[in-house]
Amino acid sequence: MAVSCLKTRVGQWLDHIWVYSPVFSVCNCHLDSKNQAGPQMSGFPGQSILSDPMSNLAMAYGSSLATQGREMVDKNLDRFIPISKLKYYFAVDTLYVGKKLSLVVFPYMHENWEVNFQQDTPVAPRFDVNAPDLYIPVMAFITYILVAGLALGTQNRFSPELLGVQASSALVWLIMEVLAVLLSLYLVAINTDLTTIDLLAFSGYKYVGMIIGVVAGLLFGRLAYYLCLLWCCAAIFVFMIRTLRLKLLSEAAAEGKLVRATRNQLRMYLTMSIAAAQPLFMFWLTYHLIR
Repeated sequence: MAVSCLKTRVGQWLDHIWVYSPVFSVCNCHLDSKNQAGPQMSGFPGQSILSDPMSNLAMAYGSSLATQGREMVDKNLDRFIPISKLKYYFAVDTLYVGKKLSLVVFPYMHENWEVNFQQDTPVAPRFDVNAPDLYIPVMAFITYILVAGLALGTQNRFSPELLGVQASSALVWLIMEVLAVLLSLYLVAINTDLTTIDLLAFSGYKYVGMIIGVVAGLLFGRLAYYLCLLWCCAAIFVFMIRTLRLKLLSEAAAEGKLVRATRNQLRMYLTMSIAAAQPLFMFWLTYHLIR
């Protein structure tokens, strides 16, 4: 009897500790709150952060800063590198590339050399074979460097340093040529619509003939190199004369009169000089690749 009474007392005492103890009461409250809030917290973990007004404000401010920074970069980049103008020179297609290459290699049968305009704006190159482009000059320059590396490799003279020197020298000569033409136009005081990008395009077409000459030399020997290079030099000379004639001699061509004035003679000499410089560069940059 005494033992049963003792067990009853101990059980009542333990129940009193479980109910009124702070530790057990906190645990019970925490479990109850989790069970109650479980259905409401079924969303993803970052929902509470994104629903915070301050977080939304910070995200909106960061997005506006990124937009302003991108607009500032585009504006300053367009000031130094005319991206919108460069897009025009790369607006080509396969048909244009084929016609332009045939015109550069065989310009003798082509009659109309005038660039077409639409509302005082030249049409895209893919619609006019006479329009200058940068796609062919850039691709021709890269191909010329690769062909030069192939030629050096067949002669057991290839090295990355020598290939870098070849590319650097070709690029430096191209830049010097364009700068010399710009200086000549300034000294002669010629008002023309030729831009620096146009001059880069026209000066880059000679790499097509250089590639043909070097490949012919690698396949068929030195004589084939000289014959093909001679043909391409004559072709690029005629191409440059007929193209630049309308650019530099536009006033005389528009009037249909014989070029006799001093300024027009200077323009004619400048046109001839630019055209004659192309074969010299073609030979200078390729003769050492054929042995």
